[in-house]
Amino acid sequence: MSSHATSRPATGSKHRGYLTRLTVISTLGGLLFGYDTGVISGALLYMQDTLNMSAVEEAMVVSALLFPGAAIGALSGGRMADKLGRRGTLLVCALLFLVGALGCAVAPTVGFMVVARVVLGLGVGAAAVTCPLYLAEMAPAHLRGRMVTINELMIVTGQMLAFAINALLDALIQDPGVWRLMLGVASIPAIALLIGMLVLPESPRWFAIRDRFADSRRILDLSRSPEEADFEYGEIVASAATARNERSHAWRDLRDNPWMRKLLWIGIGLAVVQQATGVNTVNYYAPSILERSGLGVSASLVATIAVGVTSVVMTVLGIWLLGFIGRRRMLIIGFSGVVASQAILAVVFQLPQSDVVSYTILAAMMLFVAFVQCFIGTCVWLLLSEIFPMAIRGFAMGIAVFVLWTVNAAISFLFPILVVALGSTGTFTAFVLVNILSLVFVAKFVPETKGKSLEELEVHFRTEGLPIVVPPATPGKNAVSL
Repeated sequence: MSSHATSRPATGSKHRGYLTRLTVISTLGGLLFGYDTGVISGALLYMQDTLNMSAVEEAMVVSALLFPGAAIGALSGGRMADKLGRRGTLLVCALLFLVGALGCAVAPTVGFMVVARVVLGLGVGAAAVTCPLYLAEMAPAHLRGRMVTINELMIVTGQMLAFAINALLDALIQDPGVWRLMLGVASIPAIALLIGMLVLPESPRWFAIRDRFADSRRILDLSRSPEEADFEYGEIVASAATARNERSHAWRDLRDNPWMRKLLWIGIGLAVVQQATGVNTVNYYAPSILERSGLGVSASLVATIAVGVTSVVMTVLGIWLLGFIGRRRMLIIGFSGVVASQAILAVVFQLPQSDVVSYTILAAMMLFVAFVQCFIGTCVWLLLSEIFPMAIRGFAMGIAVFVLWTVNAAISFLFPILVVALGSTGTFTAFVLVNILSLVFVAKFVPETKGKSLEELEVHFRTEGLPIVVPPATPGKNAVSL
């Protein structure tokens, strides 16, 4: 491993300002991701009557964004990110978000709505792959954790905005067609993402693997001090020489390199365990769950805002904790908390129905969401952007996120069916058992990546296998790494 990890120069204030602007613009895709997945929870309460939906049609409208939409978007987005570049793919995502949002807002039938949600899903899936890749490749090593996890913050902010806008529009507009406005609001950040990505650069690592080293160095100079750019440029050139021989042969490389296959399986496992928490059952069905527990429609929409606020606050805390705690330890704490909070939910659902029980259920949901967003949500997307080698990074990330969205869709579709079959207590007890297995997986297989450049990680995985990667014990002041 390189000994330079402890002596990299600090990024200057001018370059930090540039990286901040880049992060805010590119993570509008995360904001849209969060809004489009969260808004449906409130819109469903009105859409059911306007479109006269059955329970199966309701499940189709919710899950169409996830599968086939986001799942196919993730697969194609990974390949697209390798071929068109990270920036070009995010431009395509912006167009998909815009078309999908407008389509949902004007949908005259359930079939039209499902198609529009699939289009939105294509954008969500591709952005979920590409945005973390783009940020990870644009960031200096000591800022990578913070920059990539801002995307997770934007996702949960988008979900919170969806919950808040749903409640606001419900209060201001006494019209059963208010759901159209709820869904159409997403077109505004889609336009902002489209305009913003036109002025941002391509990733220096994408340029390097295509022998465009002058462009790669030019982009590094925009966001690094000269000394920092020199050091990182040398690493990128050396890594690109190996990656160039492997580019466009991802399946062959996976077949011939056991270390790559192991990383892919770990990435797939991370995708599965993140969704196996069941957090999206809260994001999609929280108002419905609270309404069934005895609260009215408006009270359920307002109460759900608390879940969104919890997500945002705990994601900010998680980003801060990443400066002090390794990725593995964060995940272990997170899954331990998820198991405990879901066990509490399983017990609370046994209590007689009342307002007190409804708000106790809400509190337990907030505790559950707090552990997921603080310790798991911040880490999984970050690890997926870090662990794959340059040659197959977009491809492998696409496969992992495809699995993530497929599992998400399956759980979201099956959740209301499981609640009917097993009851709420039985359903959350099943989640407890699944998350115990997830905890074992994390402890046994997930590597530590904190404090290393992407190139250092690749060299380590290629030559030394996958024991835990431990950052230096006494890093210098400027090398506090995220």
